[in-house]
Amino acid sequence: MSGLTKQIENLVLNHLPDESFFIVDIQTEEKAGKIKLVILIDSDEGITIEACAKVSRAISEELETSDLFPQAFILEVSSPGLDFPLGSPRQYKKNIGRDLKILLQSGSEISGKLLEVDENQIKLAVRKKEKGKKAIEEEMTFALNEIKKSTVQVSFK
Repeated sequence: MSGLTKQIENLVLNHLPDESFFIVDIQTEEKAGKIKLVILIDSDEGITIEACAKVSRAISEELETSDLFPQAFILEVSSPGLDFPLGSPRQYKKNIGRDLKILLQSGSEISGKLLEVDENQIKLAVRKKEKGKKAIEEEMTFALNEIKKSTVQVSFK
């Protein structure tokens, strides 16, 4: 994590509404001489547009009075979309009971329902179908450091 990102993280942490809120990601990119700062936040209970707007206003005011960005900047504070990969145990816990697709470091892809999460691993219920037999569900455990990418799968059933 760069020094600038760490400073932004500390600033954001000071303006989160309560301890149920957490930072998912901080991204900075330069476009046409302007810095674009994207801050993704979430909450254990879900997040509202109003919460994002409140955090955005507070951060914007503080950034404007600081010298972190001497040039013009664009600030975007939002929640991660469903297509944004899960990264922290806290994000996984929020999605227990939902279907995930995980890409392992080995290149294998596995889909299943998220059953359990701890600080180091997740447990999925994976449906396995053998030729000519009825599908069975098998519980499989994966260390978080084995997972390259993990996304929530949307079901329209």
